[in-house]
Amino acid sequence: MFNPSRDQVRQFFFRAWAKHRARRPLLGLESQAVDVMLLHPEYYELLDQPAESAGKEYPTESGQMNPFLHLSLHLAIEEQLAIDQPQGIRDEIRRLMTGGRDRHQALHVALECLGEMVWQSQQQGREPDAASYLEQLRKSS
Repeated sequence: MFNPSRDQVRQFFFRAWAKHRARRPLLGLESQAVDVMLLHPEYYELLDQPAESAGKEYPTESGQMNPFLHLSLHLAIEEQLAIDQPQGIRDEIRRLMTGGRDRHQALHVALECLGEMVWQSQQQGREPDAASYLEQLRKSS
């Protein structure tokens, strides 16, 4: 399984953004990444300045979301939706959207639940629990 480093993830986002800005063809996951980045204009300046942004730290205690983690979680959810794994994720996103949220807002609810599940699994030294992730999503209103 591919497990990129923090720097590799950041460089992927910087390269995809630079290609988008230069109107060069995007390959594979780059296209999805740019779609996600376009949803977040608050990150454009950061993405336009890779030399200044590549090494920036985002301590969890600062309360500031790590933009690269945020974008990565968005991509993870898009992949989950594409294959409906965990099974039922598509239904949960649809349900969130029928509750008055737009797609991006619904994805952010899922992003919070996914981030919490990953954090819990890391803290407890166990594998991520898809069932608890879906249950948390179901409880979201």
